[in-house]
Amino acid sequence: MTELVADVARPFVDGLHFGECPRWHDGRLWFSDFYSGKVHSATESGDVRVELEVPGEPAGLGWLPDGQLLVVARKPRTVLRLASGGRLVEHGDLNPMAGFYGNDMVVDASGRAYVGNFGFDLDGFIEERGEAALVEPPGPPTTPLIRVDPDGSAHVAAEELSFPNGTVITPDGGTLIIAETLAGRLTAFDVDKDGGLSRRRIWAPLTWCAPDGICLDADGRVWVSNAISPECILVAEGGETVDRVTTSQTCFACTLGGSDRRTLYLMTAPVSTESVVSLVRSARIEQARVEVGGAGLP
Repeated sequence: MTELVADVARPFVDGLHFGECPRWHDGRLWFSDFYSGKVHSATESGDVRVELEVPGEPAGLGWLPDGQLLVVARKPRTVLRLASGGRLVEHGDLNPMAGFYGNDMVVDASGRAYVGNFGFDLDGFIEERGEAALVEPPGPPTTPLIRVDPDGSAHVAAEELSFPNGTVITPDGGTLIIAETLAGRLTAFDVDKDGGLSRRRIWAPLTWCAPDGICLDADGRVWVSNAISPECILVAEGGETVDRVTTSQTCFACTLGGSDRRTLYLMTAPVSTESVVSLVRSARIEQARVEVGGAGLP
């Protein structure tokens, strides 16, 4: 493989506790800030506004076909819906299937939400056993990916995933790709007409990468934020790294947006440890221009 000359991301928005789950929607960049308890949006010029406050800390974002916003409430492990009049109502319950906090989410064109979860107390596990134990047998427990249908009913979509995290769906709706953070890989499934997942397979094995948030480009490649390094890498099916953007601190999520979907927005922070980032505002959003625009969902 040809050695890559990494692009360097530029500052965009700062002063966040821990920005996550970015989405480009209706001409604005939407994102959650876990420990402020708020969902924000920003224009391309970086003007930020608060969209809503979420009890239980916001995470994954998505929209139903009728335009209603869905947001994962991390700690109670529920999916909330922003109903008429600006009221947040419970849309789906991830309990007891989710082993720990709710996390990232993608909503398909039919309104089905695929929601990841931690599966275990990540910070507590590291504090007790050390980071090396995350990848040493037997390792932490696996957990399911949960599908919340438009009627609010919740179902196990796929079992035994190693920290199911960022998720994308291809433009034809036929393939779902998910980051298994603690397995160091992207995993793909076929999506049937009823939202069921089948033909599980490794889409891309990754080296020295803990894939967190991801987004899909129009050439069918995936931008992967690396939760153990200040970088976001562009990966082709099979695992080849074809491009790289370096960030000022560790990169935890990404999305392609802007008017042409060629701006890569990158959520960065010094660490992800709650006891640290909940007390300071050292997280930021960075940006870089890329050659190929975004595609698919989210």
